[in-house]
Amino acid sequence: RRLENYPLAELLPLIDWTPFFQTWDLAGPYPAILQDAVVGEQARKLHADAQAMLERIVAGRWLRADGAFALYPAGQQHDDDIALFDEHGAPLFTWHGLRVQTERPVVDGQRRPSRCLADFVAPKGTADDYVGVFAVTAGLGVEKKEQAFIDAHDDYSAIMLKSLADRLAEAFAECLHRRVRTDLWGYAPQEALSPEDLIAEKYTGIRPAPGYPACPDHSVKRAMFELLHCGDIGMGLTESLAMTPAASVSGFMLSHPQSTYFNVGKIGEDQLMAQASR
Repeated sequence: RRLENYPLAELLPLIDWTPFFQTWDLAGPYPAILQDAVVGEQARKLHADAQAMLERIVAGRWLRADGAFALYPAGQQHDDDIALFDEHGAPLFTWHGLRVQTERPVVDGQRRPSRCLADFVAPKGTADDYVGVFAVTAGLGVEKKEQAFIDAHDDYSAIMLKSLADRLAEAFAECLHRRVRTDLWGYAPQEALSPEDLIAEKYTGIRPAPGYPACPDHSVKRAMFELLHCGDIGMGLTESLAMTPAASVSGFMLSHPQSTYFNVGKIGEDQLMAQASR
């Protein structure tokens, strides 16, 4: 499913403002940071400036948001991997996972499991299961506008624009994920969560992204971007697998009701070699 020129105004209520303030080295959760005794005044001014620029971004169509989503049959294999297939059962690519290897604490007499994302997908051949793949950007057009600010010696606005483009891209991922859960995949059709609940991740399922703690390996992005034809929506990868435009988000969507995020952390040479051989 292609989502082209998505209305930016629909993304505004889903902006997570806490990381925005962290970009400007202001620590504290939103909205409490606006009343903070130390940085509250700076935070309020920054927030007001951001709201004013968002109005100009939307009204002037400074940025364009495009995205792509696909849902494929999938199955766990070799314990730690997830294989994706087309609608005819032909293999598309395998997402090679990593499992937590550090000693796990005992809670209520039970040792916490050493998780791998493949644990949240049914083993191949045991049940029908699926995995979502997505990529979204809100950074199309940002370079031209950023350069205009730099040429006008307005570095503050240039940095503000990039930080807001990042927030809009994350909001786009949040918006798409909600639509996937309630409609496109439809495994949670009765979901009715507020924007605050969405930001707090109170929904069922997760959307792990390559490069983050549960999926530290970036290399799967190549297969993802090829499968989704990301070049058609202006997205690409650098040699080191950073996304372009920078204000972009990509990853997977898992629906298992017990799926959760975790930190793989340090792994041993044995697991590294096992993944390399697969």
